[in-house]
Amino acid sequence: MIHVCSLDRLAETVAATGARRVVTLIDIGTPVTRPGGIAVEHHLHLEIHDICLPLDGYIHPQEEHVARLIDFVRDWDQTAPLVVHCYAGISRSTAAAFTAACTIHPDRDELAIARALRTASPTACPNRLIVSLADRLLGRDGRMIAAVEAIAPHEPCLSAVPFCLTLE
Repeated sequence: MIHVCSLDRLAETVAATGARRVVTLIDIGTPVTRPGGIAVEHHLHLEIHDICLPLDGYIHPQEEHVARLIDFVRDWDQTAPLVVHCYAGISRSTAAAFTAACTIHPDRDELAIARALRTASPTACPNRLIVSLADRLLGRDGRMIAAVEAIAPHEPCLSAVPFCLTLE
């Protein structure tokens, strides 16, 4: 199972789900305390800003970041849940959760995964740059981008309610 939350709900989400792996996508310099029960090697910490184009003074998502995410997910044995979080649980984390789901389900339809994401969270607004990089790295030929565009728009909010991306 893939759980998604904001930074302020990280510890409680990990505790409630029994997760043993965490993906953090956060602005550089934002303090993040690794939750209890999460080993250092099971915590992927990516310092990227929630932007879709290069911007002076900011770190935009790049292929190396998404490749690390994909490798981390491929290494996950799925015996315990994975928690993915960003600052608000809306954009970077939902893009990473969508990427994770597409990684572990290579034959699953991208639109079905995106619709499951939308059903789980009306506020999900996956970062398009992360999704486009993942689409290329996973060889999805633009279908991930098309799927995310198909589920737009999202409900605006400042911080998302934690949710589980469940695929039947």
